[in-house]
Amino acid sequence: MTAPFHGFRRVVLAPAVVGLTVLMWATLPAWLIAAAVLSPLLPGRWRALRLLWVVMLYLTCEALLLGVLLGLWFSSGFGRAIRSPYFEGIHYDLVQGVMWVFFREARRVLRLSIATDGPSPDAHPGVPLLVACRHAGPGDSFTLIHALMHWYGREPRVVLKDSLAWDPVIDVVLNRLPARFIDPRAGDLEQQIEELAHGLDENDAFVIFPEGGNFTPERRRRGIERLRQLGLHAMVRRAEELTHVLAPRPGGFLAALDGAPDADVVLVAHTGLDHLVTVRDVWRELPMDKRLVMRWWQVPREEIPEGREERIEWLFDWWERIDTWVRDNRPQDLPR
Repeated sequence: MTAPFHGFRRVVLAPAVVGLTVLMWATLPAWLIAAAVLSPLLPGRWRALRLLWVVMLYLTCEALLLGVLLGLWFSSGFGRAIRSPYFEGIHYDLVQGVMWVFFREARRVLRLSIATDGPSPDAHPGVPLLVACRHAGPGDSFTLIHALMHWYGREPRVVLKDSLAWDPVIDVVLNRLPARFIDPRAGDLEQQIEELAHGLDENDAFVIFPEGGNFTPERRRRGIERLRQLGLHAMVRRAEELTHVLAPRPGGFLAALDGAPDADVVLVAHTGLDHLVTVRDVWRELPMDKRLVMRWWQVPREEIPEGREERIEWLFDWWERIDTWVRDNRPQDLPR
């Protein structure tokens, strides 16, 4: 993505988000009436009203955060010191605070219970972590980052698709923190991941989604066909057995292992945030009145194989375990 386009996108989208937020608040009575009329016609209890409040909260957090980020840019000498350790710490604290507010209110309004299962990701404190999570929509990304920062005091380094940079807050914040927007078609993808994983300290967590995209039946079919075209018939058979996750693409994960030779690995599975990709998905499938579960497994570095082929087998073994766990742990409705 070229620098001029990058700047143009910020100049256009950031003011557009602020303007939309102001417009939504100015017309809120009309939105409330429309949502109240629609809610009895939709599944769930007051679905439209509850979803409207979450959208308003998200837009308000975005607009306020954009203003604060602009102020930090001025106070850092018009961006000259914006990537210094001092301002990096401020940005991490800012993100953690905003996510705490948003998740607290979203959980209250949507009546969600989020539980964690398995050993704490800090079973070995003082050790950098390489966190590999199943991918089933942007909801899992936000929930995972919130958990790592708020519950375990980790500073995440994130690898994510360049399409997410269309969100102006994500764009600005992650271009000021150790993170990388990547084009999955880029030829130097693994090199970028390995470079980002260098230099993790004791409170860092490098976050990667080995599947490379959200689970859909069509992506699952294409992934299996790609393995077949590469002549990896043993992997084809294993990928066909996975029904709730995509077969992992090991290149980026292996690059992260090479870039962070002292890091333990944490595997993460979750239920209840599946398939929330488009606005239509959110409207149809946004979980309400449910108990969601995140499952953590921490593997010490000394238990991870050294050879490339052995590591690929090890990763596929874990993804089969995650697939089984997802199958056996669907989200539960909370008692009314």
